[in-house]
Amino acid sequence: MSNERRVVITGYGAVSCVGNSVPDMWDSLVSGRSGISRVTLFDPSEFKTQIGGEVHGVDISSWYGAKEVRRTDTFVIYALAAFEEARKDAGLPIDFRTEGSPVDPARAGVCVGSGVGGLRTIETQCMVLAERGPSRISPFLIPSIITNMASGSIAIQCGACGPNFCAVSACSSGCHAIGEGFENIRRGDSDLMICGGAESSITRIGYAGFCSMKAMSTRYNDCPEQASRPFDMDRDGFVMSEGAGILVLEEYEHAVRRGAKIRAEIIGYGASCDAFHITAPASDGSGCIRAYEMAFRKAGITPDQVDYINAHGTSTHLNDLSETAAIKKIFGDHARKMAISSTKGTMGHALGAAGGLETIIAAKSIETGIVPPTINYTTPDPECDLDYTPNVARERSIQIAVNTNLGFGGHNGVLILRKV
Repeated sequence: MSNERRVVITGYGAVSCVGNSVPDMWDSLVSGRSGISRVTLFDPSEFKTQIGGEVHGVDISSWYGAKEVRRTDTFVIYALAAFEEARKDAGLPIDFRTEGSPVDPARAGVCVGSGVGGLRTIETQCMVLAERGPSRISPFLIPSIITNMASGSIAIQCGACGPNFCAVSACSSGCHAIGEGFENIRRGDSDLMICGGAESSITRIGYAGFCSMKAMSTRYNDCPEQASRPFDMDRDGFVMSEGAGILVLEEYEHAVRRGAKIRAEIIGYGASCDAFHITAPASDGSGCIRAYEMAFRKAGITPDQVDYINAHGTSTHLNDLSETAAIKKIFGDHARKMAISSTKGTMGHALGAAGGLETIIAAKSIETGIVPPTINYTTPDPECDLDYTPNVARERSIQIAVNTNLGFGGHNGVLILRKV
C-alpha cells in the first residue's frame, strides 16, 4: 500500500440468527452451535424449503422510537441495531455533530449494502394493493424498500454528513460496501466510514423465488441444523438467513488520535465479475481469481502470507467447487497449508449481509487466534479436498485473514485484513 492512507477497523456490531451481538455470534460460531431452524415468520409447509436462519429479539424502539420502527423495513432495523453496537464498540458519540465530537461529521460517511432491500415491505404492500386497492398503500412504502435506506438511516441517526451510498451486488453486497468504504478513506475522501451489509429476506416471495430456481436445501427440512454443509459431499443447496454486520472503518492516524481500539487493518480489496452466467459461477473460479489478484496487488503481499480464509462456502454444489478451484489456483501449494472455513454451516447464508458478518468474523479470528469451524462436514467431496476446518474450532496464530463473497450476476469481492 506504500504511501496510501491506512484503514483500520475500530468497531463492529452484528445481528444474526446465532446472536444479536458480536460476542454472542462469535461464541456460537466457535462452538459450532447452529442457528438454523424451521421457519416461523410464515407458514412454510407448502414450500420445498421450510428452514432458515431467522433473527429474533431485536428491539430498537427504546432509542429509535416505536412509531419510526413501524415505518421502517426490517433490514434497516437490523442495520441500525448492528450500527448501535458498532458505535459503542468504537467509542463514538451518539451524534457526530455535538460540540467536542472527535469526528468531523463532514468527514464521516456510510456505505451499507443489501441484496434485495425491503423485500418484506414489498410483499406486505403488494398484498394490500391486491386486496384493498392503491389508496391503502403506505406513504412509507418507497422509503422502506429502497436499498440505500440503511445507509441513509444510519447517517441520520449519527449525523454522518460525508459520502453516503450503498453497494448492491447480490451476496457480495456487504463485502463490496466495506471495500468501497476502505477505498473512500484510502484516497482521502473520508476519515471514517460506517460499512457493512443488512438483509431481511425470509419471506414467502423470497422463498418462492429461490425454491423455484432450486438453489436452497430441500433434503434436511426434518433436521435443520444439518442442512447447511459447505464443501461436504452431501450438500444440496444453501440455507437462507438474515441479519446485519456493521463495521466502523477509520484512517489509522484518526483512530490513534482519538484513542480508539484497533481491531484489525484492512490492507486489500478486490472486485471482479465472471461475465459468465446470471446465477452460476465460472467453473474454473477465474472471476474470483481476478478479485484475489487485485486485492493482493493493493495489499502488497503474496498469497503464501495468508493464514486464514473465511470462504463464501454457500453449501451449493457449483459455488463450493468453483471456490475451491479458485483457491487452489491462486494459492498453489499454500492452499493446503492455510486454514479455511465457511461459517455459513452454522449461520446460513445472509445474502447481502454475509460480507458484513463474515468480515467481522475474519477480524475476530485475527484478534482471538481462533479459526471457527465448518460444521456438518461429514463426507468429504473428492473435488473439494482442502482443509476446511471440519466441525471443531482450532487455535492458530493469524496475522493475515481473507474474507471472500460471491454473488449472482457473477460478482466477486475479496477483502484482506492484517493484525496491527
